[in-house]
Amino acid sequence: MIIQDQASFPSEVEGDENNSLIHNLFVFNKSGVCFYGRNFTDYINVEKNLISPFITALMTFAKEMIGKSFKIIEMEDVKIVIFEKNSLYYSVLCDTIENLTLLDEIISQINEKLTAYLIKKKINIDAEIIYDNTLNETIEEVIRKALRYEFNSKKEKKVIKFLKELRSNDDIEGITMLTNRGKVIYSSFGKGDLKSFLKEVEFRVKIYDNSILKLFYTLKDKIIFSEYILKSYFIILVFNSKVKFGLAEHYLTQIVNKITNTLTG
Repeated sequence: MIIQDQASFPSEVEGDENNSLIHNLFVFNKSGVCFYGRNFTDYINVEKNLISPFITALMTFAKEMIGKSFKIIEMEDVKIVIFEKNSLYYSVLCDTIENLTLLDEIISQINEKLTAYLIKKKINIDAEIIYDNTLNETIEEVIRKALRYEFNSKKEKKVIKFLKELRSNDDIEGITMLTNRGKVIYSSFGKGDLKSFLKEVEFRVKIYDNSILKLFYTLKDKIIFSEYILKSYFIILVFNSKVKFGLAEHYLTQIVNKITNTLTG
């Protein structure tokens, strides 16, 4: 049976086709039975009676083989992430570039809402399947607020315009700007290239670690420069390895100053 009442959450960032999404959410009891599920987009239409044994089998296999609970599996441009909250298991199917810290925050909020709902309605999750539009709306609002990042002020729109203009600079091969929660605001990369790039630099760029003010490193034939801005944003610049180190740092300083002055001026 396909989960009904699908709800689509389009990007709130104007003109940002690279914004990522949560496609599906399923909630399991400790026995691995899915008692609640939602499809939020039509990208992947997942059947609840198929996902339940699939996730349960993976978790059991991982725990028996390596002594750890299964948490993440990536499949090309999407991934399944498992969160355990108070004996409930949440399976999130989302784009591969979704930040795990942000996902954990979302699931924590949903778990709070869902737990209160289960207690209030006296629902036995071992024997009942939940279909409730009110609960659907509550969960959708949590996700919508978390994924929404509106660059709608004149100052913020100027930042996006400025970053787009940098495409004409031959020395800069790529630009990506994120929030301090890992949400992509702007990227010069196409969607596929962006996911691949963020996956490669994820272990170097630690969102939320504001003690790291500036990073530079090499990746294949590229030089990567990155820096936090106003403790709220993170900018990543990609240069060809032939570009002089000093010149790359000069570009980074100019861009950071320009964005800072635009947002605070």
